[in-house]
Order: sequence, then C-alpha cells, then structure tokens
Amino acid sequence: MEMKIKNNIPTVKMGIVAVSRDCFPATLSETRREAVVKSLADKGACIYTCKIIVENEVDAMKALADINTNGVTALVIYLGNFGPEGPETMLAQKFNGPVMFVAAAEETKDDLFNGRGDAYCGMLSMSYNMALRNIKAYIPEYPVGTACEVAGMIKDFEIISRAYLGIKGLKIMTFGPRPHDFLACNAPIAPLFNLGVEIQENSELDLYESFNKHADDKRIPEVVKEIEEDLKNGTCNFPNVIPHLAQYELTLKDWYENNLGASNYAAFANKCWPAFQTMFHFVPCYVNSRFASKGIPIACETDIYGALTEYILTCVTEEPVTLLDINNTVPKDLYDANPDLVKDYSYTDLFMGFHCGNTPVCRLKKGKLAHQLIMKRLLEPDTEPYMSRGTLEGNIAASDITFFRLQCSKDGELRSYIAEGETLDIPSMSFGGIGVVAIKEMARFYRHVLIQKQFPHHGGVGFKKCGKYLYELLKLLGICDIDYNQPKGVLYKTENPF
Repeated sequence: MEMKIKNNIPTVKMGIVAVSRDCFPATLSETRREAVVKSLADKGACIYTCKIIVENEVDAMKALADINTNGVTALVIYLGNFGPEGPETMLAQKFNGPVMFVAAAEETKDDLFNGRGDAYCGMLSMSYNMALRNIKAYIPEYPVGTACEVAGMIKDFEIISRAYLGIKGLKIMTFGPRPHDFLACNAPIAPLFNLGVEIQENSELDLYESFNKHADDKRIPEVVKEIEEDLKNGTCNFPNVIPHLAQYELTLKDWYENNLGASNYAAFANKCWPAFQTMFHFVPCYVNSRFASKGIPIACETDIYGALTEYILTCVTEEPVTLLDINNTVPKDLYDANPDLVKDYSYTDLFMGFHCGNTPVCRLKKGKLAHQLIMKRLLEPDTEPYMSRGTLEGNIAASDITFFRLQCSKDGELRSYIAEGETLDIPSMSFGGIGVVAIKEMARFYRHVLIQKQFPHHGGVGFKKCGKYLYELLKLLGICDIDYNQPKGVLYKTENPF
C-alpha cells in the first residue's frame, strides 16, 4: 500500500559539489558532474548543482557558502578526478548535514590519457583525511561508478539523509513513566541526546489535565467524522466512545504543535496502562494508530526507544509503520493447515507480531474498533466493555516488512537489529492488531540476538524491505553494534558449533 507521509519528516534538498586535483583538468570533474545531474533528472530526481569546482581551501569555503545560501541540507561530494583530499574533507567537516563521498569511474578505453581521472585512487586518500578530521560520512558499498550508477547512489543517499535529518530534528514527548514491573522498555536516555534527539518527559497528570481542558473543543465533531470515515470499510463496536477518542486526539495534536520548541519533528512515547483506563475510560490504541498513519508515531508503554525506532522507519519508508510485540509462537496445527501460505518457511521461522490495537487501519485486512481483552479481564471482567474500549483490531495484511529496533543497553551503549521478512496471509485466530510474521532463521536470531543481547519485546515494523538504508544510516550515526538474521551455516558468536 502506497501512502506517502510528508508533514512530520524532513524534505531533503540534495546538493552536489565536484572536486578536482589541481594537476588534473577541472573540466573532467565538471563534465562528469553534469552527466550525473542529467542522469538524476532522467530518473525524476533533482539536485542543486554548485558550479564551483573545489581545487583548494578557498574554493571549499566558496562552495560551502553557495550551498548554504541555496538551502542544501544533504551534500554529495563528487570526485570527478583524483580530488584534493584536504579541501574536500574540510568541506565535509564544515557542512552542517549528512555528506556522501562518491567517485567517477573511467569512461572509455579510447580516452585514458587526458580523460583518465584516477578517482578510484582519490577515494583512498580522501578516506585517510576523513579519519584525520573525525568525519562521519556516507560512503556507498562500492562508491565508484558511471553517471547512471552514481545517480542511483545519490537516490539511496536521499533516503538515508531524510532519516538522519529527522533524527537530528526530533523531539520525543512522553507521558508517564514506564508501567510498574515493566522494565523491558526502560533504558538510559543519555545516548539519545548524543544522537541529537530532544526529550520532553511529562506526567500523566499533565496529559489528563490537558484532556479535560479539551472537553468542549468545537473541533470534536469534525474529528468524529474523520474517524467514522476511517472506519467505513471496517466495523465499530463502540460508537459512543468515538467523541472521547476525538477529544484525546485533539489533546495530543495541540500538545504536539505547542511543544515542538526548537525541534522540527516529534514522536510520542505514552503510558497506556494501568491507570489510563480508569481515569480516561477508554484505551488510547486507536488514536495511536491514527497518529502513526499521519507520520507521528506514538509508542506504547512509554517506550522511548520504540518511538525513535518507529520514527526512523517512518522517515525511511515515508509510509505508516507500527510497533509490535514479538509475541507468541504460531500453533503447529495453524502452520500445518496453511501449507501454501507458509511458502518455504520452516515452523520456527514464524511467530505472531501483536499489539493491542495501535497498527494503522491501512495495514490491516479489515479494522475493527473494539476493546482490549486483557484489560477487560483485569478491570471489568463481569460487565460490558467500558474502560477497555478503544483498540483497533484486525489481521495485519500480507506485506514485505522490515523488523527493526534501535536500543540502548543497560550500560549506555547503542545497539540495533534489522531483519527483513514478510507478514503472511494466514488468519491469526486471535485478538488485537496481529499477524503471522515470517523471518528466515528466526529461531536462531531470537536466541542469539534478541535474547542474548537483551532486546525488549517491542519491535518497529516498516512495511517494505528497507534494511540496506537502515544499516547505512546506523553506520553514519556511529552505531557499530548492528545485528541481522544470519543465514543458515553462518554462526553467531554465541552459537554452539557442535
């Protein structure tokens, strides 16, 4: 499903600066740069072209002034020939945004005298100077290519830059501490400030006070109509709760708009039990799903790193995402009953991803406004649902997915995992927003990454395969501990070889 999100993620303005070693023809870098720009245009992409060819430090400062004046937010430094390693890395160091270094391949056997650029060699000199200046820049897997190939690298870099700039401009707003005896979602927040993320921690009383102030909000009927339209292809078990959900939605909307401060984007991490139901008389899950649909993730259970994880996926995919528990095994008889749908996945490659009702309706086969069964058992076991109303239930539609988590260890170290897979078109036979998830070699990944490295049960889910962008983003952010589901025959460090 294609649903582009723009409001809460950056719009990247790419810029390109060509560099030239002064003993090589500057025209070589210039003509090769223009070929890259043309190839990008042919692919439907645009980029600001700085006309200054950087050969020395003065040129580098002129180029920096030019791209800043023209609003460039992500920079491609293009080695059309060998390139001047000092000035080009100085430009990267002084530019306030993500930088990619990429180089030109030689073009033809018929022009290897005046037309040879040696950028293949220049990238090596650049890399050493980059280390001297402590620069973190994006370098593609194979950073030397033709104009068409470099244009493809730049399009990839735009995705990575969007997430990078989003993180640097993000504020995570929270309400309430983690629920008692729920330490799995608790982690040190100091590394978030190191990434550039701002945190605003608020009390549940702040939220409750603001909610009550919105009781007579004149916008409530309009939001009620939006919700009814949202649910028109599904079912609504509790229409009487919709005005209260609309009131809550407006509460969060206004908080978002009034508290961005110096930040440009926001995500929430909100407490949703145990006192939420008894005070608000509904659960917030459906409203959380609506915010995720608009590109503003709301992580359940005050999961701050879950909110960041969802936001990163939103930036990378530009589509609605969700947060799911890595929740329960698939019963063997359900696996056996669907031989065609399980494809070539083994039984232990499958599990069920679940949460109470926060997955956007566009990601469900059919959404239903329902009640939270677990909370009903606890709070109102012998009556009709009241306090537990407000979940969005349904089976998650079949799709490619990327399961992802950025997390801080108890010792303050950032670590992450990325696992591509899919959701299968197998009925879950259960409640909540839930789906059968398939990831190759999941059993080993579960044991030697998720358990071994103490990852929490919450995982972010993007509904396309985007692992390569996440991996490069994490490297650009300086995160070294990145795991993925190892293929069969490749052992984890803690895996018994016998």
